[in-house]
Amino acid sequence: MVILLKRLVRPAGSAALSAAVCVMTAMAAVLAVDATHVAAAQGRLDAEYTASLAGIPIGRGNWVIEIFEDQFTAAASGSTIGLLRVFAGGRGTAASQGTLSGGQPVPTNYASTFIGDKRIDDVRMVFSGGNVTDYSVEPPVGPHPDRIPVTDADRRNVLDPMTSALGPVSGGGDPVSPQACDRKVSVFDGRLRFDLRSEFKRMETVKAEKGYQGPVVVCAIYFIPVSGYIPDRVTIRYLAALRDAEVWLAPIFGTRVLVPFRFSLPTPLGTGVLQATRFVSVAKPPRAAANVKAQ
Repeated sequence: MVILLKRLVRPAGSAALSAAVCVMTAMAAVLAVDATHVAAAQGRLDAEYTASLAGIPIGRGNWVIEIFEDQFTAAASGSTIGLLRVFAGGRGTAASQGTLSGGQPVPTNYASTFIGDKRIDDVRMVFSGGNVTDYSVEPPVGPHPDRIPVTDADRRNVLDPMTSALGPVSGGGDPVSPQACDRKVSVFDGRLRFDLRSEFKRMETVKAEKGYQGPVVVCAIYFIPVSGYIPDRVTIRYLAALRDAEVWLAPIFGTRVLVPFRFSLPTPLGTGVLQATRFVSVAKPPRAAANVKAQ
């Protein structure tokens, strides 16, 4: 789904719209919060989403997250649907894995692939200690005299878009709280280095068609480009000026991790929405307890 969202609106012929939907690909980056003193916990999320533009369904996908005491895995896939499939069919996958350090997800590997009608987009990244140590992108970024280059420093202390979706909330209170907002996180997607800043807006109550029903915390998010972009591009200016994008965060049971239940942003062709229809999470017992029970 992460790669799919980059592609969904290209047939509309609006560069600004295409770039706006790119925010969806890193929507959960705003979830990264202070993980100090987060207790070890385990859980699994099995979710399905639909993407729509101006109320018209244009894509769907699924997302599976496994959180263990000392590691995590996350994988997503999606495809275009409806009328959009006639004009620009495509499908994509993305996956990340890593460790948990003090409760904070630290990626070790990230990969994403989108297969469209006339193009294959592929990104691979290897991390060590929060730094990108190796990566490849196909097709490669083309030369442009105005492009702000990505430096070695820009690839340090960053998260990939998938890992940044796993946001542990510190403390012992309810993790579905304003604390999950009002943060900034650094993201590198293989081509573009940017920050996403968030702040608390309100609380809401949601009910998935299957799975979670209950409170969510709604955060406003703001896109801040750092490098890898061309400053005078309409798409970049549009995203940097955007002030009405929102992400709704729901918990993974058994953990203090919040992930997106819904994401929305205005576009030149109407509101783009990514909405969970299935959001089933289950807590898992600690490994030691599970082993004792199994004996």
